[in-house]
Amino acid sequence: MNKELLIPFDAPLNDKDTEDQTYGCRQRNPNICGFNSLPNVCAFVCEDCICKKPSRAWKNQYNILKGN
Repeated sequence: MNKELLIPFDAPLNDKDTEDQTYGCRQRNPNICGFNSLPNVCAFVCEDCICKKPSRAWKNQYNILKGN
C-alpha cells in the first residue's frame, strides 16, 4: 500500500477530487474497504491514483471542503 495515497478525510481538496471520486484514498481504514485493491476502482491499484468508490459520506465532505 502506497502510504502517499492515504489522504486524511478532512484534508484540502485535490484538483482531481469530485463528488464521485477522490485522488488517493480518504477512507479512515482502507484495510476494511470493500473496494480495496479492486482494479479500476481503488486508488492504490489504479494508474491515475483515483478512488472511484469513496465512502457515502464523501459527497457531503466534498461540499463542505469546497465551501458549499
